[in-house]
Amino acid sequence: MSQTTPFLIAALARQLSGVRRVAVGAQSPMPGSAAFLARAQGLGPRQITVLGSRSNNDFTEGGRELFDRAAQGRIDAFFLGGAQIDGSANINLVAIGDYEHPKARFPGSFGSSYLYFLIPRVVLFREEHTPRTLVETVDFISAPGTSPANVYRPGGPAALVTGRCVFAFDRQHGRFRLESVHPWSSVAEVVEQTGFAFDMTGDVPITPEPDRETLALIDGPVREQIAETYPAFAAGL
Repeated sequence: MSQTTPFLIAALARQLSGVRRVAVGAQSPMPGSAAFLARAQGLGPRQITVLGSRSNNDFTEGGRELFDRAAQGRIDAFFLGGAQIDGSANINLVAIGDYEHPKARFPGSFGSSYLYFLIPRVVLFREEHTPRTLVETVDFISAPGTSPANVYRPGGPAALVTGRCVFAFDRQHGRFRLESVHPWSSVAEVVEQTGFAFDMTGDVPITPEPDRETLALIDGPVREQIAETYPAFAAGL
């Protein structure tokens, strides 16, 4: 496993500060680890639901209950990714290229648009940060990042964490702002490797590295908790 994994877990955990209830979808070992880390650090959340887990999942009806709770305002944060993410925080989970004759097709949206509209703090995560993943305009909109002013939408994107940086999302203007750059990258590299335009103000700070206490939590209780759902991932931490 990459040595950057604990770093990214810590970066994702900081996005959950003050959150009470977080749900983590399928195939999301790093976001799940980040949720456990945030709780261990006292940042929040108090309630963590990891789909696919037995000990950390109080859902009795799987995805249907996830959607019900989101509609009831009982989930405060969620993670989403995409084969493509563009500068308006639109995500593509369906296909690359022409829809009828795609270059690649993916499993599908699985309610991502529904959750994107309802959950107040959606953290986007894509470890690969290249012009092919962070594009000017997605080929297919599985879930829109913004909506017209007359559309009721309590939820939406708050941030995008990648393998190079952290972006914050300005919902009012529908644009990303570069919030910090990881120690192994640079502003110039982020600009070069990002297919969409984004805002910057002043000197962009370096994303904080996890301290010894944080690394000990990741290596201890976080590893133990995530191992139930993602044993191979936990073994590589």
